[in-house]
Amino acid sequence: MKKLKERWGIDSNFQIIIIFIVFAITGSTASFIGKPILNYLNITPENFSTFGYWTIRILLLFIMYQIMLVFFGWLFGQYKFFWNFEKKMLSRIGLKRFVN
Repeated sequence: MKKLKERWGIDSNFQIIIIFIVFAITGSTASFIGKPILNYLNITPENFSTFGYWTIRILLLFIMYQIMLVFFGWLFGQYKFFWNFEKKMLSRIGLKRFVN
């Protein structure tokens, strides 16, 4: 835990627990609401190829996850941590210009 606290720049074990909870809630929520959104948009494996459907679904989940991660981080009082986390992650995948 000590290495994780140093790496993330946080002070307490309670913050680590909150951060893990936010990651869990965000992942579960993004996965849970992804399929109904695709159904609403009439994007199904029958309308698209299986590859196309899963490509769109993964892309949608990725975008939703990024937005919800910051939102749930804010909701749990860890906005600064998750905003910095997002900036670092987006810059690593080449989208740095969108977070400056």
